[in-house]
Amino acid sequence: MVDVKRAAERGREVSSRVSEEGAGWDCVEIGAFDRLRPPHARSFSWLNPRTLWRSRNEVLAALFGDPSGQVRARWTAAQRERGADPSFRIPLEVGEEFSFLLLGDTGEGDASQYAVVPGLLRIGEDTDFAIIASDVVYPTGSGNEYEDKFFRPYQDYRAPIYAIPGNHDWYDGLGGFMRVFCDAPALRDRAEGFRFSPAGLRGLLWRRPEKIDEARLAGARERRSLPEQQAAQPGPYWVMEAPGLLIVGVDTGITGMIDREQADWLREVSLDPRPKVLVTGKPIYVRNEYKPSALEGGGTVDDIVTDPRHNYVAAIGGDVHNYQRFPVRVGERTIQYVVAGGSGAFTHATHTIPRITVGGVHEDDYRCYPLRGDSLSFYSKLYSERLRMRWLYLTPDEAVCIMSERIGNTPPRPPSGGVRITRRMRWAARLLGSWPLPLRLPVGKVFHRYLSELSDWDTPPFFKSFLHVSVTPQALRIRCFAATGCLPQEIEPPLEDEVVIPLT
Repeated sequence: MVDVKRAAERGREVSSRVSEEGAGWDCVEIGAFDRLRPPHARSFSWLNPRTLWRSRNEVLAALFGDPSGQVRARWTAAQRERGADPSFRIPLEVGEEFSFLLLGDTGEGDASQYAVVPGLLRIGEDTDFAIIASDVVYPTGSGNEYEDKFFRPYQDYRAPIYAIPGNHDWYDGLGGFMRVFCDAPALRDRAEGFRFSPAGLRGLLWRRPEKIDEARLAGARERRSLPEQQAAQPGPYWVMEAPGLLIVGVDTGITGMIDREQADWLREVSLDPRPKVLVTGKPIYVRNEYKPSALEGGGTVDDIVTDPRHNYVAAIGGDVHNYQRFPVRVGERTIQYVVAGGSGAFTHATHTIPRITVGGVHEDDYRCYPLRGDSLSFYSKLYSERLRMRWLYLTPDEAVCIMSERIGNTPPRPPSGGVRITRRMRWAARLLGSWPLPLRLPVGKVFHRYLSELSDWDTPPFFKSFLHVSVTPQALRIRCFAATGCLPQEIEPPLEDEVVIPLT
């Protein structure tokens, strides 16, 4: 049995905020995660025309409108007809004190996902359940890909796993997600004639749900067939009820819009006086931006979160593949806004994040993982090797100093020795995106979406993360643990951030 408090104390001492070794830069022994991967596993990559074509619904939704709301209404109506709780409530059989894991954007099925598993099993040994926030399976949420991207990696986690879908789960019309988590049969096809309209044009190219191989899925389910692993989820959005806390999960579809039916449901469940945590497929605060999901009919999800009558203490979202935390002051209280999408998919850069000012948050109160300096050093190493331009490489110490100069803060990890910033280092950092330039090397979404195969992301350090959340009547504690893919960090997962939120 793992003492999480003691593990956290030790993890704080070996984190990336303390040493390069804690960040995984001195990785001399690969972790045991590599033995967990299926023998036939291939590295996931977006640099594949077939993968891009299967994922075309994202582009079509942006151009011609997102149909997720209409399809979601059909799913929820079908669930109620099948006897699901009409309010989509999940009663938790826990006491006043309990704990759970929270993962985000997990399902690439490659090394970066499996690297999270050993530390997750160690820290989460005594947790009561887990939640996946967004993008359970890449690239299109197919029910035929759940074995190696869900059931296999978490087969040894001995508690239920619940989920809210992300945009990639919606590329299959939510068919795979609803079949796995809600045991729902496929929706019946609706034949519609062509109309010369945005919806009609979208329908010509829209990817249809993939037929699920039921025998294959049944075999996959055997990997998590123990009674204590079973979860009954009523729909794509839900509210978990514990004695002193509600956990409210919302489905943001492909583009982030929350349909009218779900918005009305959210307003209703939010009137419960108990403290609440929101789990959402799209983060509200991310990078240095405020991006709340819109509610059909007017307003945003953050209008509900910030209303003092609703008593929300935190809002946790996936979609962006790293960890960030914004403590935002709202009236007389502070709400913790967390990005938690770093549990499996490729890691989004953090060194391109400017000095934090959004929501009145001070840079010194903001947290991210990987640290900006580590992110910059990784990309410099990547491009210096791929382009055979050795001058681009910035050591972790050099990158820390460059980012401190760029952001104007005290480095989270002090450099180990004296570093003199040179013109060469500044130009390398500018080309790698730490300063805005008309011409720079791609390190953002475009790079990861279309050129991620240029990065050998199957070698540590991975800079992955997961959350351990513990609840008592007095407080909610959120801890962010890292997974680098190196054996020392599997044995003692680094603690990269921790916040305690009063509940009384």
